[in-house]
Parts: sequence; structure tokens; C-alpha cells
Amino acid sequence: MQYKHSILALALASACSAAPAAQAASSAPLTDPIVRAALAVRQPAKAYLTALAQAGKRIVAVGERGVIILSDDGGATWRQAKVASSVSLAAVQFPTPTDGWAVGHYGVILHSRDGGASWTRQLDGVQAAQLTLRDAQARAAGSPLSPAAQAYLAEAQRLVADGPDKPFLSLHFSDAKNGIVVGAYNMAFRTRDGGASWTPISSRLDNPGGHHLYAVGASGNEVYIAGEQGLLLRSGDGGERFERIELPYKGSFFALAITEGQVAVGGLGGNAYRSGDKGASWSRIPVPMPVSITAMREQGDALLMANQAGMLLRTGATGPAAVLKTPPLAPLSDVLVQPDGVIVAVGMSGAVRLPAQPGAIHDSTSAK
Repeated sequence: MQYKHSILALALASACSAAPAAQAASSAPLTDPIVRAALAVRQPAKAYLTALAQAGKRIVAVGERGVIILSDDGGATWRQAKVASSVSLAAVQFPTPTDGWAVGHYGVILHSRDGGASWTRQLDGVQAAQLTLRDAQARAAGSPLSPAAQAYLAEAQRLVADGPDKPFLSLHFSDAKNGIVVGAYNMAFRTRDGGASWTPISSRLDNPGGHHLYAVGASGNEVYIAGEQGLLLRSGDGGERFERIELPYKGSFFALAITEGQVAVGGLGGNAYRSGDKGASWSRIPVPMPVSITAMREQGDALLMANQAGMLLRTGATGPAAVLKTPPLAPLSDVLVQPDGVIVAVGMSGAVRLPAQPGAIHDSTSAK
């Protein structure tokens, strides 16, 4: 089973997510990365970074060993945030300029209320497993077990027995209250109260093989989850029920983006597809090299993509993707475009700031 970034492949010795400390106290020892604060590093902008988010005018990047860095000048300079966990992080999002969430190994979910300057832990894999077991037991109580309920209960019992070894890999918050996080082995949780409580939703997903869930995104009530072995799930009711969508490619999809009227996915070997009819039909996005796509960002009706060869690519609403002219870059894991067209990308070599590209589509939403 493949992971989106090689940093994530370092561990299925990582995390699960789940319930707030108010719901269940973690049993992790103080030496555990879950509860050990991230160490300060001399050059935080050169750390192994995996994901980016816009928090108002601030840029927030997350990465290995709990490193979270902030830039208030469009990626020109960076400083390190205070983080109450040292697990490697895989994804970050700020639905408002002040409220943000980050997810990663050991099933950890972190929350910031101050634009990323400081972070506290809301959930970990120990709590997530217990929440899942309680949910499975409640579904099984008082009635004969259906095959699906029986499988769900068995999986919940395995989660508890395994300990917090499974990571969350992606998240989507529609606002400061409502969010979904997904990860390895079909792990999926949602919150409707800003992380004060979390509910397991993996039993709602048509994923009997327990494939990894690499990316989640939404537009209004349309929620999409992309994952391993060609898995794509869609909900038309805000995440209450999910159905499987068939795609032409059966390899893993690591990236997902929703543009104006389109949904796009990208993954192994440069395979990328888009649909303008909510997944009923798909067209391939030709790319110049068969290199795995690690990130997609919507820019109006266009897409900006990053890949493991350190390339940035852009495609319009139709047609092939073209490679942007940049200096040689290390493998990339995420990318953002600033209001002035400056591109900020992160990956194995840390954060890099690139000048605006000719003909670039500026991100008019970045500073909101």
C-alpha cells in the first residue's frame, strides 16, 4: 500500500484520530511523540514539510516531527510555531484566519485558535480506537449482527489492540465547526462542534477492503474522498452517506481538488482525471511525465499541480497540463498561490518561494 509522501511511509507507526481529551484521556506515556512538544529547530523553513494552508494573510506549513512554521510575508521569511506534539504531520487547513487544524501520525489532530502560532492536541489514536469501538458496540447492541456490523466490530477491536499506529492523512473543514478527517485503513471521523467531539464515520464508507484514504474535499454538500487502488467516494448530503464512484484508473489517488464546476483527482504515475458532472463521467488530464502527483490546488477554473519530480504543472478547464518554468526543485508535497501570483511550495527540502509565472492565475481567495 502506497503513501502520498515518503514522509508518511516512514510510519504506519503513526497515528489515528478521534476524540477530544474531554471524551477520553490518552494513556500515552510522557515520552510518547503524541504528548511530547515539538522541538525547536535552527532552520525551520528547511525542515521536511508536507502541507500548506492559508490563514488569512499568513501561510502555515506543517511537516516532520511536529514542525509547524509560519510566514507573514508571502513565504519570504518563516518562524516556528509552538506545537504540543512531535508527531509527523500530513495535512493542515484554516477555514478561518484564526481557527486551524492539522492531522498526522499516531492518529493526532491538532487545533490552533490563533492563526497557527500555537497548537493543542484534540485527538489521538488511542482515543480514536476507543470511540470506534464504542460506536461499533452501540450498533451491535440489541439486535443480531449483520455481516457489515460484525466486520465493523471486528475492525474496531483490532484498532484498540493495535494501538495508535495509523495516521490521518487529510482533512476538510467547511467552517470552524464542521470538519472531516480521513486516513489509513479507512479511518474517518467528523466533528460538528469544532473538535470538542468526534464521531467515527468509517462505517458509512463503501470501502470494504479498508483502503487508505488520502484526500478529502468538498463544495457545499458535495463531499469527495480519494484513496488507494482507484477509490473515490462521493456524498451529496454533506457526508451523511457515501457512494463509490468508478474511475478509469485503478491506482492510488493522492490529490483532489474541486474547481468551478469540476472535481479532479491525481495520483500514481501522473494519472489525473477531471469530471464536470459530479463523477458520472471522467476525462484524463494529460501530463508531460508519468510522475506521481502529490498535490492539486484549484485556481478559478484552472488547476495547479505538484509532483514527486519537483515539477509544478498548470492546466485550464480543458486540455493538457503544462510544466511551469522553475529552478530545479526537490520532490514536492504541496503548493499555494498568493494574491500577487507568488507560488509557495513545500517538500523534502523545506519551503521555497517562486516568482509569479507569466499568465498565472492569481488566487483572489488567499487573503480572505
